[in-house]
Amino acid sequence: MTDIPKIDLHMHTTVSDGTDTPEELLAAVEAAEIGIFSITDHDAVKGCLRIPPLLKKNGPRFITGVEFSCRDEGGKYHILGYGYDPDAVSVNSLVAKGHGFRMQKVTARLDFLKERFGFAFSDEDVKKLLAMDNPGKPHIGNLMIKYGYAKTREEAIRDFIDQKKFKTMVISPKEAIGGILAGGGIPVLAHPTYGSGDQLLLGEEMEQRIRHLLDFGLKGLEAYYSGFTAKIRNELLGFAERFGLYVTAGSDYHGSNKLIVPGDTGLESGDEPAEQLKRFLEDVR
Repeated sequence: MTDIPKIDLHMHTTVSDGTDTPEELLAAVEAAEIGIFSITDHDAVKGCLRIPPLLKKNGPRFITGVEFSCRDEGGKYHILGYGYDPDAVSVNSLVAKGHGFRMQKVTARLDFLKERFGFAFSDEDVKKLLAMDNPGKPHIGNLMIKYGYAKTREEAIRDFIDQKKFKTMVISPKEAIGGILAGGGIPVLAHPTYGSGDQLLLGEEMEQRIRHLLDFGLKGLEAYYSGFTAKIRNELLGFAERFGLYVTAGSDYHGSNKLIVPGDTGLESGDEPAEQLKRFLEDVR
């Protein structure tokens, strides 16, 4: 592969915390003239199942994707999975586990907000929230804005929702990477430099993080990412070359929930993409 079209391998739909349905996301991808894309909903593959029947013969290439929120003694990680078999038991077991944790956490957070701060929501709104595919902190934040408990979703999450901590109900990166590999997929560390909260990992800390995940079978780094500076991107590209890892590119598009547009990966038109990215696109199913 000597050249690649415009790509975006990190996008979310209403199946998790995006505002575009999978069908609307496909339309946005086509409008942005993206040639290769993936849907990486949190702990969910349903959106990926809805896309293939909609693809046109000369339309963009689609790669199955997913994003698992993980934590272990080394910190928090978001692990992306690409090119897996959507019917793989290992992947669907992870999805079921992540979804179960997500639903328990939503209920626990609602109870916490009521007990700690007196924030209450109507039965109808709670029912709608719990009926979503994968409700999470952003959805609760939107409700808090609606009721006047917070001015912004960021304030709602930072000052209130995140006050509720969970020591259990987590997927470990070892589990996520192992499940993706068993399903025939390629596990990739999403936005690697971003740790917990406002934590920014560079240099030796970043290397330790990568080495830790290599022990579990990590295969790639998301080196091209919206918001990354050239310095961060170049450091990650260096790590990918050093450790023989694939490279991916993603915007982390969430529709109107974030000020990011499809294709905003930091890989500009005319740029020479890293060889590790070209290799990924050749090897992923």
